[in-house]
Amino acid sequence: MKLLRYGALGAEKPGMLDQDGNIRDLSGVIKDIAPEILGAAALDKLRALDPNSLPLVAGDPRIGACVSGVGKFLCIGLNYEDHAIESGMALPEEPVLFTKATSAICGPNDDIEIPRTSTKTDWEVELGVIIGKHAKYIDAADALDHVAGYCVINDLSERDFQMHRSGQWVKGKSCDTFGPIGPWLVTRDEVEDAQNLTMYLSVNGHRYQDGSTKTMHFDVPTVISHLSQFMSLHPGDIISTGTPPGVGLGLDPPTYLKVGDKVELGIQGLGVQRQKMVAG
Repeated sequence: MKLLRYGALGAEKPGMLDQDGNIRDLSGVIKDIAPEILGAAALDKLRALDPNSLPLVAGDPRIGACVSGVGKFLCIGLNYEDHAIESGMALPEEPVLFTKATSAICGPNDDIEIPRTSTKTDWEVELGVIIGKHAKYIDAADALDHVAGYCVINDLSERDFQMHRSGQWVKGKSCDTFGPIGPWLVTRDEVEDAQNLTMYLSVNGHRYQDGSTKTMHFDVPTVISHLSQFMSLHPGDIISTGTPPGVGLGLDPPTYLKVGDKVELGIQGLGVQRQKMVAG
């Protein structure tokens, strides 16, 4: 099942993608794709619906972030073996955690604002994990029971802010529009193996990232279990699980985004994002 939110910013409606790729309106069934509908029982009720019985959404509406009411936006750094090599850094002994402000969240195809003083705005295609069930002190073997679904994330980063502006990475990760999520929340039952998904990112038609979740250092269950030892994970929390090689910082010479650039990124079975860079 592929769930989404569509409509103007701040007025999104819930939707479901039908077998032909058309958007069906869910607003007569639920108010939003929100934390309270991410549990197994609520998702089963939606799964039991016949999409053809739902109103067809006409036209080509804006697609919003695939889930609302996100409580925590947690991110894992240096989690791909080949990306760590590219960065010239050793693989960590346990998952590297940083946060992204939820105010960075935007729709998958919304314009991305390059901050006013930015000199090093970078891209990162990442697999997003959306929590559907409260998790605290859980084992890796049980971790996927707490997952509602997966999505595409572009973990945009301002590298100068991140590395040279004193403090944690969050400064370079939380700029407005630096967290596009979606287009869809793809429920866990539709993803046979989250550790075997191809992923890519292109800028102005040039493919920079071409990787697979196979090269994750810490897999999804390990990441969820690890985080749950330090904090409760709640429905609607998002975990961005790291990026494969090909980010601008790792190129020779380093290459960064500029106003007018167009970015496309996608993950197998989870959809595609398309963004244009604009001045912040």
